[in-house]
Amino acid sequence: MNAKTEAPAPAAPAAPVQRKPRFALFVATAGGFGYIPIAPGTFGSLAGLVLPLLPLWVPLALIAPPRELWDSFFRVTGSWTWDASAPGRPIDPFLVIQCALTLAVAAIGVWSAGRAERFWSAKDPQRVVIDEVSGQQLTLLIGCAVPVWWKPAPTWSNIPLGLITGNTALNWKYLLVGFILFRVFDIWKPFPARQAESLPGGWGIMADDWVAGIYAAIGLWIARAFLHL
Repeated sequence: MNAKTEAPAPAAPAAPVQRKPRFALFVATAGGFGYIPIAPGTFGSLAGLVLPLLPLWVPLALIAPPRELWDSFFRVTGSWTWDASAPGRPIDPFLVIQCALTLAVAAIGVWSAGRAERFWSAKDPQRVVIDEVSGQQLTLLIGCAVPVWWKPAPTWSNIPLGLITGNTALNWKYLLVGFILFRVFDIWKPFPARQAESLPGGWGIMADDWVAGIYAAIGLWIARAFLHL
């Protein structure tokens, strides 16, 4: 009697190949800064310094040549400040744009960081630096937008690097102090930064840098209030 031959077991279906989320990785690495092998977070923070400069330079560069640009923004005295009480100008456009830009970067950062984390199968991958970009941006927004109410608004005799509000121009001192403070708090991770890292997905990657950004913003505001910056 012939032994029965068993039919070969069906092959297990091949695991689906995960499609590389190229755009999400591009955003999460801040355009590739995250791939820099040495201190990628520092380079991400440097990218975060550039974003607050864009609301001044990009629209104006597209609308008018330099001479017309500065003739329209600077008065005869050589300085320009925002007068919120002027008729028809109740809202500071620079502050609105800076807030919208900060929220947009934070939102797309949560999405892209979560996608990158799943693709690389690692918790808070080092190559993800959009969190440093967002935290650094938050530092400059809060640290410079909150007014120092007992000091007069400064006049700017030189072309500003950028404008957080119509009365708060970014100079190199604000950028340097904000950058140093954010890097210190981002590395230190004071409460509740480390606790925020336990949040799921992109939220955990981004939230600890937001906490560091708020601490750094307080330090930048104190520097504006009590030092000659």
